[in-house]
Amino acid sequence: MQRSTVRTWFLIHKWTSIVCTAFLLMLCTTGLPLIFHDEIDALTEGPPAYGMPGVGSSREAPGLRPLDEMLAKALAARPGEVPVFMAFDNDQPSLTITTAPRPDSPAQDMTIQLFDRSTGERTGAVDEDGVMHFLLQLHTDMFLGLPGMLFLGFMGLLFVVAIVSGVVLYAPFMKKLDFGTLRTSRSARVKWLDYHNLLGIVALAWMSVVGATGVINALATPIFQYWQTTELAEMTKAYAGKGAVPPSRYGSIDKAMAAARKAIPGNNPQFIAFPGGNFSSRHHYAVFFQGDTPLTERLLTSALIDAETGEFTDARPMPWYTKALALSQPLHFGDYGGLPLKILWAILTLFTMIVLGSGLYLWLGKRRSGTDALVREVESGGTLVPAE
Repeated sequence: MQRSTVRTWFLIHKWTSIVCTAFLLMLCTTGLPLIFHDEIDALTEGPPAYGMPGVGSSREAPGLRPLDEMLAKALAARPGEVPVFMAFDNDQPSLTITTAPRPDSPAQDMTIQLFDRSTGERTGAVDEDGVMHFLLQLHTDMFLGLPGMLFLGFMGLLFVVAIVSGVVLYAPFMKKLDFGTLRTSRSARVKWLDYHNLLGIVALAWMSVVGATGVINALATPIFQYWQTTELAEMTKAYAGKGAVPPSRYGSIDKAMAAARKAIPGNNPQFIAFPGGNFSSRHHYAVFFQGDTPLTERLLTSALIDAETGEFTDARPMPWYTKALALSQPLHFGDYGGLPLKILWAILTLFTMIVLGSGLYLWLGKRRSGTDALVREVESGGTLVPAE
């Protein structure tokens, strides 16, 4: 590369890294325990006992209580609130029901109740004050809502640019050094430079995937808002101009579920979105079905059921941009390959923290050297180390 090209890429790598490093260190620190959130919850809360273990609440099985009964219990526990979501489990009769003062209430005003559908008993509520919830909120939006999500998404985008520019600089820098060289006999700065380069290139693919999926996850709210104004509006165009169905006129959930299962046979429902929220229209229950294989279980198909009459309206697979979001969420946390993959994700997270920390250390130590000297260092193939 020409010196001007090296200089440009160096400045891109330098400033994108500097701007995003502090926030990425926060994301790595909070993300590390979140990788093991299922295991941590099991240790702190203990395994739940169900009346019919091994029977998933999403399946049609004898002995499971009607959905209307479960919804009535949830609303009785939260007087004055309306239903927002009802979510199912494929492996056990656990059912969650989310209520809020209004259908479009913000997440912080929602309450999630847990039920055993085999007994009809309430088994608890999601702890909104626990450490794991605090870490998740900090990791997701820094308690700033959508602006916080978009800001962290921008930091993730800068991280991806820093990775790309680092790879571009890695090739000329290592042209006179063997891959994986660690010059341990040199100064502390040289050793940390080699650790920074080695761990960065080893974790390159993982950091790229996690950075890109983090950016996609940060766009979750705009993605579903776009789906609601395009695809969902097309599915419900016959209802355009009609007023919203008030909760007092909601029809039977069991009847709606039967109509949805008839329209999409063979698959299990993942959750129901009630009218008025971001996942449904003002007139419909939106029943989201997951695929019936490990590959397709995160790819959803939505069935719209008239909330007042229980009649089927339309059903369509989710569009490509929501599929990208659905696939990026488990990939971001390594939440699709069991404990071994989670351990690998944790190790690579630690690698990333070392790369970020060493990059900050190298920048602080390099400030005495001019940009031209650092460009010559790259051009030299790593053999020229100024200010050693």
